[in-house]
Amino acid sequence: METAPEGPARPGGSTGRPQLVLVAGATGYIGGRLVPVLLDAGYRVRCLVRDPRRLRDQPWAGRIEAVRGDVTRPDTLAGPCEGVDVLYYLVHALGTGADFEETDRRAALAVGRAAKKAGVGRIVYLGGLAPRQVAERDLSPHLRSRAEVGRILLNSGVPTAQLRAAVIIGSGSASFEMLRYLTERLPVMVTPSWVATRIQPIAVRDVLRCLLAAARLPPDVNRGFDIGGPDVLTYRQMMMRYAAVARLPRRLVLPVPALTPGLSSLWVGLVTPVPASIARPLVESLRHEVICRENDFARYAPAPPEGLIGFDEAVRLALKRVRDTDVATRWSSASLPGAPSDPLPSDPDWSGGTLYEDRREAHIEAPARELWRVVEGIGGENGWYSFPLAWSLRGLLDRLAGGVGLRRGRRDPHALRLGDSLDFWRVEEIERGHVLRLRAEMRLPGRAWLELTVTPDGPSRSTYRQRALFRPHGLAGHAYWWSVSPFHAVVFGGMARNITRRALQEAARPGVD
Repeated sequence: METAPEGPARPGGSTGRPQLVLVAGATGYIGGRLVPVLLDAGYRVRCLVRDPRRLRDQPWAGRIEAVRGDVTRPDTLAGPCEGVDVLYYLVHALGTGADFEETDRRAALAVGRAAKKAGVGRIVYLGGLAPRQVAERDLSPHLRSRAEVGRILLNSGVPTAQLRAAVIIGSGSASFEMLRYLTERLPVMVTPSWVATRIQPIAVRDVLRCLLAAARLPPDVNRGFDIGGPDVLTYRQMMMRYAAVARLPRRLVLPVPALTPGLSSLWVGLVTPVPASIARPLVESLRHEVICRENDFARYAPAPPEGLIGFDEAVRLALKRVRDTDVATRWSSASLPGAPSDPLPSDPDWSGGTLYEDRREAHIEAPARELWRVVEGIGGENGWYSFPLAWSLRGLLDRLAGGVGLRRGRRDPHALRLGDSLDFWRVEEIERGHVLRLRAEMRLPGRAWLELTVTPDGPSRSTYRQRALFRPHGLAGHAYWWSVSPFHAVVFGGMARNITRRALQEAARPGVD
């Protein structure tokens, strides 16, 4: 995981106990990396999550207190805020739809009021770096919302530090993935005019260092700070320097001024794992120059003796983690706000209604551990073990509809944990060695799940069970199921056959008992 310089050995409160920190957004990209940094610095950490189970498989889960709450529901925030010294607000509704600004506004107001009422000592918020000499009303919706959230928290009556960053360079960040895939997949790029925009990127390690330091600010500090790395580059220069660090041939970039942000986001969505719903606000934020206007935060958190991490070194560190499959969190780590909370179709209290099911079962002469290894390795580079063209086409259609598509891949090529994104699925439940249940996040007229189960039948035999479940919404949902059901024998039947075949092959390898 990313590391940051240590803080005080024991940041103590008035009682002499370590200070209590509440992290809202611990399932997200930055929050998931900040939690272990805070723990290592000596803080007690409480994480606010809609479903505490989401943190169950994190390596630091046993060291934190997970509490249930939702930033958009004020009635759930009083308890989590009680006794908190510092509240980290790392939540945003980017990619949730056209009304994400209203969602962000309501959440910030609710959190600010709850923090004030509970006597929280400080709020730390990570926002976006806004361009100079551009009125807030003229900013992109993404940056405008970030600025508004910062203003709401600064006016909450709780001392607030608003850290404003531009492009964050780190393994798994949306900005890094966008840069990486654009550069690696397109040796010749027809690009929009924003590739000439100057940007001040910052390494994720320096972001974590600043966030940690913000917890120790004097109580009279209530303001925003610009934070950035040592380099100011155009997006074109970032692509060229990425190619050099990654040892790729020099890229040819051909700017096309007429390419609008909307068209650009569709283009980015087709080429990179970042869907258009997230790419668009990121692209719109690149229309204006985003460079630090001040460096005041250095008074409270001086740069380390070796200096800030430069762009080339940040890329090198990120690529090393990608190649070592040591990516702690990804841009897709956080579940989408408003994600379905329907009871699982396998729950005893399933509330009724139509539920379509495709069920497959196979008994094989292979140990359960070999079968499970294949099951847990599904998706990403390993594929889905059936009719690759059909899966690719479904992923492409989802991207064209504004969904996430198949390109999100996996965080880790071998191991999954609860809450991981897996192409256009999310891990909703995993009982290691036994059950993997995935919930669909593609655009569908209903809710869909895919459940894969492994049961041992002795030391060298096992049973594989597979269920595809679909709960339709309206007539469109029923029509969807019946329109695709003729292909289930090929897609789901092929999946069951090929997964069990692969397990048999693995079991037959020399050295496997």
